[in-house]
Amino acid sequence: MRLAVYTGASLGSDPLFAEAAAAFATELARRGVGVVYGGGHVGLMGVVADAALAAGGEVIGVMPRSLVEDETAHTGLTELRVVGTMHERKAEMARLADGFVALPGGLGTLEEIFEAWTWLQVGVHAKPVGFLDVSGFWRPLLDAVAAMSAAGLVRPEYRDAAVVAQDADELLARFAQWEAPRRRWAEPLLPDSMTAPVGPAPRM
Repeated sequence: MRLAVYTGASLGSDPLFAEAAAAFATELARRGVGVVYGGGHVGLMGVVADAALAAGGEVIGVMPRSLVEDETAHTGLTELRVVGTMHERKAEMARLADGFVALPGGLGTLEEIFEAWTWLQVGVHAKPVGFLDVSGFWRPLLDAVAAMSAAGLVRPEYRDAAVVAQDADELLARFAQWEAPRRRWAEPLLPDSMTAPVGPAPRM
C-alpha cells in the first residue's frame, strides 16, 4: 500500500506541524505503507521523506524537471520520478497511490488534495481522501466545505467521503473501513479525458 502525502514546502510557524509530519511518516513506514510525495527536501515535505526513510520506509518522489534543475529534489529517496509538468506530477502521484492525505500546507497542498477529492466525486478514482488535522489546522477549511454542503453545492456523501483524523492510527483505521460514495455520474471520467486537447466549440 502507498499513500500520496501532500504537505508544505515550508515548515510553517507551529513546531507541531513538523512533529506531526515526522510521527505520521514514521508510523506509515512502521506499518509498511509507502509514501508518494512531491520529491522535495525542504519544509514539511522534507520532514516526511526523512522520517519515513529513517524508519526504513519506501519513499517515492515525483517532481517536474524544472524543480529538479533548481536543486530542490531530495537525493536520498527510494526512487525519484522526473516528469515534465506539474499536471504530470499530480497524475503520476495519483496513479502510484492507494489513497491521499493532506498534512498542513499552503496553496499547492490545497490544490492537490482538492483535485483528489474532486476526482473521487467524478469517478476518476475510488480511493480514500483524508486530512491529518494537526492542532485544528484544517477545521476552518472543512467548515467552509460544510457551509457549501448546507447551501446545496456539495452533496453530503462527498462532503463526508473525506476522512479527518488526528494521527496515523486513526486515519489508517478509517481508510481500512472506507467505502467510496456512489458516483455522481453514471459513467466514470477517464484520466486521459482531463488532459486531452479541447476541440472547437460546436456551432449553435
